[in-house]
Amino acid sequence: MENRLYPLKFRPVLKDKIWGGNKIRKVLGIDFSPLPNCGEAWVLSGVEGNQTGIENGFLAGNELNELVEIYMGDLVGDAVYERFGAEFPILVKFIDAADYLSIQVHPDDELAAKRNIGYGKSEMWYIMDADPGAELISGFKRKVDRETYLQHLENKTLKEILNEEKVSRGDVFYMPAGRVHALGPGIFLAEIQQTSDTTYRIYDWDRVDENGKSRELHTEEALDAIDFGVYDSYKTEYTPRENGTATMVSSPFFTTSLIQLGKALAKDYTELDSFVIYVCVEGAVTVVHDGDTEPQVNLKQGEALLIPASIDRVDIIPSSASKILEVFIA
Repeated sequence: MENRLYPLKFRPVLKDKIWGGNKIRKVLGIDFSPLPNCGEAWVLSGVEGNQTGIENGFLAGNELNELVEIYMGDLVGDAVYERFGAEFPILVKFIDAADYLSIQVHPDDELAAKRNIGYGKSEMWYIMDADPGAELISGFKRKVDRETYLQHLENKTLKEILNEEKVSRGDVFYMPAGRVHALGPGIFLAEIQQTSDTTYRIYDWDRVDENGKSRELHTEEALDAIDFGVYDSYKTEYTPRENGTATMVSSPFFTTSLIQLGKALAKDYTELDSFVIYVCVEGAVTVVHDGDTEPQVNLKQGEALLIPASIDRVDIIPSSASKILEVFIA
């Protein structure tokens, strides 16, 4: 019998960050990290130079985009392949912020194309854990123009015009390209984003590394990317469903839902022309499908699983109360 596609697990790519902590090692149990400040674990990535490799089954050792090239629509869905070609369009990370990340912004697709840097970067955050009082920055709290913004930037008073949000476990924030943002200390999260590694760093809290060097800022590049609008709400509201699926974010770039499990759940993707990603944010599950290769795959907190578009039905069986993010492109 020919080898058919099956749910794929990956070996993460780890990133040392000036603001990183130790939760990726301690909480997620990703213990092969020698990094003192592991800030990010890229658990599913097609970013050139940072691709995740397959860990299970006969495709183990292959990188993600190699498989997209070989299996095309069978892996990602025909419409997705037509739109993105051989580059996998979603990047999944876990982020541990032990200190403030830089205040930053990402370009949208249009600006990225103009600058010849691939795709833009819209992203969403699912807060897995937060210290009491932990905050993040999302957008502006009052209307400002470019001149006022630049004045505050020069005077190092940018925080005065930015919107701060207290965060707790289970909170969701969608960050469309163009929205100025920064994570604060004590936040641990899962991030779903477009495949892009373009970040325009606006302000880095006057930090220097162990060699006394500060990180590069992108004042000019950021200006054209920034959305100066003010919005009524910056947090994404959703209602979790016990033993069910609750949609959190529907965007042109990805749809993300929360699946909350106390017992086994059957999912039918017959009508969906897309891959599906499961990201385990709590507990552990076994994913079962009717294929002859890897008919069941275990997934624990801190891991991602890619369900190829050619698989129509799966059963998700939790080993205890569990939560997974379900991601696809509509």
